[in-house]
Amino acid sequence: MNLQNAVLPPHAEMVRAMLERDTAYEGVFFTAVKTTGIFCRPGCTARKPKPENVEFFAHADEAMSAGYRACLRCKPLDAAAIAPDWVQRLLKSVDADPDLRWSDAQLLAEGIEPLKLRRWFKQHFGMTFHAWLRSRRLGIALGGIKQGESIDNAAFDSGYESLSGFRDAFQKSFHITPGRAAHSEPLLFTRLTTPLGPMIAMAEQRGLVLLEFLDRPALTKEIEELQNRYGYAVAPGHNGHLQQIEEELAQYFAGKRTEFNVPLHLPGSAFARQVWAELMKIPYGQTTTYGAIAAQLGKPGASRAVGLANGQNRLAIILPCHRVIGADGSLTGYGGGQPRKAFLLRLESAAVQITEQLAF
Repeated sequence: MNLQNAVLPPHAEMVRAMLERDTAYEGVFFTAVKTTGIFCRPGCTARKPKPENVEFFAHADEAMSAGYRACLRCKPLDAAAIAPDWVQRLLKSVDADPDLRWSDAQLLAEGIEPLKLRRWFKQHFGMTFHAWLRSRRLGIALGGIKQGESIDNAAFDSGYESLSGFRDAFQKSFHITPGRAAHSEPLLFTRLTTPLGPMIAMAEQRGLVLLEFLDRPALTKEIEELQNRYGYAVAPGHNGHLQQIEEELAQYFAGKRTEFNVPLHLPGSAFARQVWAELMKIPYGQTTTYGAIAAQLGKPGASRAVGLANGQNRLAIILPCHRVIGADGSLTGYGGGQPRKAFLLRLESAAVQITEQLAF
């Protein structure tokens, strides 16, 4: 699974979408106005600026790190960066008829521009729509094999006319052969949209295993480790844990949740799990240091080892490594980028202040 950084549409197309308030590009890019210092969604109803006064960003945090503040009218930081209507309709159609082969002609008949769809899926899923469809069908085949279905039936039900073609595609996607799939643990993934950009969530039957920003540099390595070291077969899909984290994450960004209840499963070394357990103890809205965590573990000289284990955390926000700062009070490195870390700390601090004010 190769997750790449977002690729913005051509500049002229973004200008057109901005001027026409084209909501089809919601979540694809943000518009920032140099003369006002404000950034908006493409469909914002505010008066449109001159194109020469505009620059575009793939993610809200990129706009914020460039010094822009969120528009009060369209509220681009709300957890409203959901998939646009045209994508939601398509996803529902896929769910209703998973065997349907979507050609460009069929997409156009549904009013969907194939190139725009390709760009949206590349940004938010790290793959094209058709690659996602293939991966989804293979995921269904994986589920069938896990439930005792024969490899032959799984192959033909997935639309493959030859067993060799199915085996090759299966092994390329899941890094295991279909014969070994019956003994592997499916790791289902879905894309989540947040005010800080798209994230990917992965969960197996025991709990949530990964939650990361799609542009995290170490993400591909993390997924490969889950596949190769822990034997997971990664496939698109949904389960109760993924639905729960989507709901809880939206509440968190709205300032209405301070703790996560979704079950977790944390493959890792014994020391890493000890560090992650300490991360979970950091109170909402507060911060600590690597040295303090090392002291809590009874290993005061292990600050560097704690930092390495902290960086191996696969559950952004839930295991709150963003609450770990430098001994001098400065922001330290963060896998999702320091602008996101600063945003998360501001969000929690503001929520705590509001709660304290309401208490009086």
